[in-house]
Amino acid sequence: MRNNAIEVNNVSISYRILNSVSIRKTLFHKKQRNEVFEAVKNVSFSVEEGGILGIIGKNGSGKSTLLRSMAGVFSPNEGTIDLHGHSVSLMALGVGFKPELTGRANVMLSGLLLGFSEKEVEDRMDEIIEFAELGEFINRPVRTYSSGMHSKLAFAITAMLETDIMLVDEVLSVGDERFRQKSMEKMRQLIMDKDRTVVIVSHDIPILKELCNQVLWLHDGEMKEIGSPQIVLGHYEEFMSE
Repeated sequence: MRNNAIEVNNVSISYRILNSVSIRKTLFHKKQRNEVFEAVKNVSFSVEEGGILGIIGKNGSGKSTLLRSMAGVFSPNEGTIDLHGHSVSLMALGVGFKPELTGRANVMLSGLLLGFSEKEVEDRMDEIIEFAELGEFINRPVRTYSSGMHSKLAFAITAMLETDIMLVDEVLSVGDERFRQKSMEKMRQLIMDKDRTVVIVSHDIPILKELCNQVLWLHDGEMKEIGSPQIVLGHYEEFMSE
């Protein structure tokens, strides 16, 4: 029996909401009530080493919030997330890139933040740049990139700088069709490593059915169901068609 790579126990995550009225009150130092939105509510699950978990749910269900918390972007308000010392990378749009730096500089920065040495990143730099297919844009500031270009660079960095745990947020569905096919093939290769653990957030049911051995369904921040992809995704499709 394999050990768990990820253990999420009773995790809740809340945001403080500032609407336009609240912002005005803040500017003029007026008293205001703090509005709190519970994005994730008391969620618990585990993923074995080498497991591939899919997370599905409608927009606003807490999927990306949970994934970012697993990546350490921010801490949960309640509960614990234990990655048991495994290295982790987050593949998501708009996360981790410094817009004023070039694509090349962001590759180096991302690699260093993932725990790789400067030499290790340099050794993989050409491979990352070739996979990303950004051409001369690799030497331009990331703020000039389209969302598709962001996605290509994010995928290339995470795919080539391989970590024990890969967290993937929707980027498999961004970009042109040819790059999506290329990304899917690379993801299949990465998943074939039985020691790599993957969590994929996606609305793409066929992708989750193909790649995952377990699916978690989040609804309004709560865990509605977790289990085999065929069963959970079948229930999700029924629910969404009602």
